[in-house]
Amino acid sequence: MIMTEFSRYLTKFLGAYLPGQRNVSLNTIKSYSDTFRLFLQYCQSEAGIVPEKLTMQLFNSSLIEGYLGWLERERKCSISTRNQRLACIHAFVRFVQTEVPANLFEMQKILGIPSKKTSPASMSFLTPEAMSALLKSPDTTKKRGRRDLMILTLLYDSGARVQELINLSVDDIRTDKPATITLYGKGSKIRTVPLMSQTTDLLVQYLKEQNLFGKPERKSSSLFTNSRKERLSRAGIAYILNKYVTLAEANTNVVFPDKISPHVLRHTKAMHMLQSNINLIYIRDFLGHVNVTTTEIYAKADVEVKRKALEAAYIKAEIPEQPEWIDDKCLMEWLKNLCRN
Repeated sequence: MIMTEFSRYLTKFLGAYLPGQRNVSLNTIKSYSDTFRLFLQYCQSEAGIVPEKLTMQLFNSSLIEGYLGWLERERKCSISTRNQRLACIHAFVRFVQTEVPANLFEMQKILGIPSKKTSPASMSFLTPEAMSALLKSPDTTKKRGRRDLMILTLLYDSGARVQELINLSVDDIRTDKPATITLYGKGSKIRTVPLMSQTTDLLVQYLKEQNLFGKPERKSSSLFTNSRKERLSRAGIAYILNKYVTLAEANTNVVFPDKISPHVLRHTKAMHMLQSNINLIYIRDFLGHVNVTTTEIYAKADVEVKRKALEAAYIKAEIPEQPEWIDDKCLMEWLKNLCRN
């Protein structure tokens, strides 16, 4: 089969340019790949263009605009997801436009497709009572329940992103004092996070039960796996979390946010640290943020911290007592005379 120039450029973009010249992470490449997988699916099902027939001449702004509309309309993607897909396409166009000068005008039209404005979403997090109820939900008399408790505890205590948790291997865990966990974040950034003593004890028990503790030959083994001994997926972690949120809601009167994702536990840890008067700089390093302005969103979202700050700065003005107007005889006499007139 003869390759079209589109397929050749896309293969070069995903297979050589992104990992070789841009040195982006595997997760970023997966995100780009997913964008174009959906794009090819749209071309075949909606535009009537089979992938092997897609050329650079057909790759135009009208096709991209149709794809973006399809993402929102048919796949119910949010505006932020739509914008992320568009950013991936823009990156591909910037890579390929020097290779296809005859199609430069159409490439510039694609680059001219703007991102949609989005209103900032409110941040969801759990109260200490809700977090406690959630951690009490797994049935620890069963092996699966003990694994799930370990997942929920580590997500919260380490403030890890869900992909960072999925990528954990036994070698990333240090149980000797001081106990730490090594997380591999976005942009290939690595950070080491301390673990609380209770979490460490729970982790040691889990490693022993999984036959992973003190086994040098199993250092590269995945920390959390499914029934097929494969690394858990994002969907698998989300399923586990929602399962126990449902149980906690049914068994307690604690209020939970309407929508809860694994990332909410990361927000929850940050908010609880902030409410404990931990400096934003430390929270920034703990979460692996590059800039403290990213971490400031937690201070903006925490109404209780704002209330306490206002109370601390509040100066009570001494206002003299005012007499009731009905006790003012002169005023009452004047009003009566006014009515007579």
